[in-house]
Amino acid sequence: MLFALICKDKPNHLQVRLDARPDHVAFLNDLNAKGALKFAGPFLDADGKPDGSLVVIDAADAEAAQAVAGTDPYAKAGLFESVQIRPWNWVFNNPASA
Repeated sequence: MLFALICKDKPNHLQVRLDARPDHVAFLNDLNAKGALKFAGPFLDADGKPDGSLVVIDAADAEAAQAVAGTDPYAKAGLFESVQIRPWNWVFNNPASA
């Protein structure tokens, strides 16, 4: 089942994001190698600077998705003001259904 992790950064935490980014990228690469990562990328503010994340993963259930979200280095670094986890249905342009 797919889950969207919708993460909003705390204000004025860009340096936290930059410092944790190498570990976050390694974390996403590991999820990708396991086939769990569908896609990911940052939300951008009006100035084009990252201020959140959208990560879509394949997980067994909401509890498993929550566990993944909790192990993200950004979450461990205290970057996020909030993390919303929503079941998601990839209807259009899904390469798996092509």
